[in-house]
Amino acid sequence: MTKRDIVIRISEETGLVQQEVLIVVQKTLDYISEAVAAGKTVELRNFGVFEVKVRKARIGRNPNRPETDVPIPQRAVVKFKPGKEMRESVLKLSPAAVVSSPPSPQP
Repeated sequence: MTKRDIVIRISEETGLVQQEVLIVVQKTLDYISEAVAAGKTVELRNFGVFEVKVRKARIGRNPNRPETDVPIPQRAVVKFKPGKEMRESVLKLSPAAVVSSPPSPQP
């Protein structure tokens, strides 16, 4: 599902103009990104939590030259923890129901 799919679906269900829905959806995503980029936690009830975690520094291996150690520095990464309702819905899925198709291209 793409952002465009979400906009069309909301527009059809609410009767709002697609351009207005797009502005609201984009602003919502912008504010979430802005907060996470500032190191804040974003909690959306019944959906999930976006938070920034620091991944520890570690030593990696170059697959082409396994004898060579590659230091990987610590860095901040975004983690998403699904809410209870989403987690329970996903757990009900059978492995055969999960479609591993590539996402549709964005225009």
